[in-house]
Amino acid sequence: VMVWLRRCTHYLFIVVVAVNSTLLAINAGDYIFYTDWAWTSYTVFSISQTLMLTDGAVYYLTFTGVPGTATYYGLIMTVYTWVAKGAWFALGYPYDFIVTPIWLPSAMLLDLAYWATKRNKHSLILFGGVLVGMSLPLFNMVNLITVADPLETAFKYPRPTLPPYMTPIEPQVGKFYNSPVALGAGAGAVLSVTFAALGCKLTTWTYRWMAA
Repeated sequence: VMVWLRRCTHYLFIVVVAVNSTLLAINAGDYIFYTDWAWTSYTVFSISQTLMLTDGAVYYLTFTGVPGTATYYGLIMTVYTWVAKGAWFALGYPYDFIVTPIWLPSAMLLDLAYWATKRNKHSLILFGGVLVGMSLPLFNMVNLITVADPLETAFKYPRPTLPPYMTPIEPQVGKFYNSPVALGAGAGAVLSVTFAALGCKLTTWTYRWMAA
């Protein structure tokens, strides 16, 4: 049994990280439900999703060594989140109440960096990490533009379980950050390099554990 478990370790990692990414999208990514912290929430969301994608996708990519698996990982996260949206829909909320993050283009850039540098892990960490960090906040802001007005949705579908301080109020756009995309991209580009390195390290640890 242990031999089987060790050989399937990477599949376990993919499921765990992808499920956690989905939960993170539901919690941090409920940015269509605007509050006074609208742009702060968007920046935190962008960074958290960037790091979650980078860590899991780089791990999967370096474990298999096959360019294209990062995109596959992003697809898993996307499908999981779309399924999770069904839970909100069943409670009476519109299906676009939770905005599914745009992971796939950034995951494709990760694959491209790995393929273009002939599977060089150090280039993947540096170039891939920066590309994901800078692209994901931009793609998600474009994504926001295409959905229903968040403030209107928030007032139309109030959540009675929310504490008073989370009650939807008029957003103070620009009060905290003038450019949430730029801030999210800048911080994400730096931090995702570290998480890309962590993803590579997880591959090393996994191989060692499987060989034990």
